[in-house]
Amino acid sequence: MVNVLGFVVGMATGILSGCGVGGGTLLVLYLTWAVGMEQYQAGGINLMYFLTCAPPALISHTRKGLVEWQGVLWCVVAGIPAALVGAAVAGGLEMGLLRRLFGVLLLYVGVQELRKSKQTRKPR
Repeated sequence: MVNVLGFVVGMATGILSGCGVGGGTLLVLYLTWAVGMEQYQAGGINLMYFLTCAPPALISHTRKGLVEWQGVLWCVVAGIPAALVGAAVAGGLEMGLLRRLFGVLLLYVGVQELRKSKQTRKPR
């Protein structure tokens, strides 16, 4: 049953990732809470998982004209060094602190998304 559930969760989070909803975050939450996996291992699986979900999403978004290639360039130039520094910092942190920091990040992103959705809602 766990394999079927894992497959369903993987498919659902993959589809959400491709739509830009944050399926990777949901996958990490599933792996740490439901499966009991350590944060570092769940993050590593999420990165490997992203490598398989990103190319089809990129192809689809490119065909629809939704990719701003100049923005991609800036993200790559800034993202690679930031990822290396972040990995080095995360590797030196105690697991409990890393989990709490991840939780704070999720709360912050959630609040920002709620604020953004309220601002873009049209009045009746």
